[in-house]
Amino acid sequence: MSASELAEEEERQRKRAPWGVIALVLLTGLALIRNGSGEFDVGPPQPASAAAADSRTPGGTFANTPALPYSVVDRVRIPAIRVDAPVMPVGLDNDGWVDAPPPDDPNLAGWFTGAVSPGEKGTAVVVGHVDNMRGPAVFYGLGALKKGNRVEVLRKDGKTAVFEIYGIEVFAKTDFPGDRVYNSKGTPELRVITCGGGFSKQHGYDGNVVVFARMTEVR
Repeated sequence: MSASELAEEEERQRKRAPWGVIALVLLTGLALIRNGSGEFDVGPPQPASAAAADSRTPGGTFANTPALPYSVVDRVRIPAIRVDAPVMPVGLDNDGWVDAPPPDDPNLAGWFTGAVSPGEKGTAVVVGHVDNMRGPAVFYGLGALKKGNRVEVLRKDGKTAVFEIYGIEVFAKTDFPGDRVYNSKGTPELRVITCGGGFSKQHGYDGNVVVFARMTEVR
């Protein structure tokens, strides 16, 4: 392998590294909800099988919306489930886990800074708790979303990136498809993630609810 080819391969590996880290984090089952109680009469809604993301590149209603430059994130809004929450930057903690927002604040989401910012070309990631010890949290209703619902991300540069949902699925943490969830499709994409699936006091939630969305508008 020539020096230039080696340099190109190292660059590809560097760009792929965050996705491998996130997949490993989610497999631990500790990335988002370390203290979720799950002890409610009715648990969080789970995605319907009909809401699964198409394995092909989404088309039809998805316009070719130009990507935005980098910007820190301010808020996330999901009108269909009445989410309107501030967003804080999160990275990896000392143990290599996604450093989720403080669980004591039920209305707070986190933008993973190891990926692109929402609106940039690539796949941005927003995470949040499904519940805490006192009850439902910011993304409790995530599994009730449907294809065609919108996610609005307000950025510090004054622009709002509007994403249309094309899939909602729950994946087991023991078999999380990192490549499918995070790989870039060459356009501005967004994944919104919380815990879901079954719950036990010993292990917490056994899955992650993942919303797949693509940017269709900038306001």
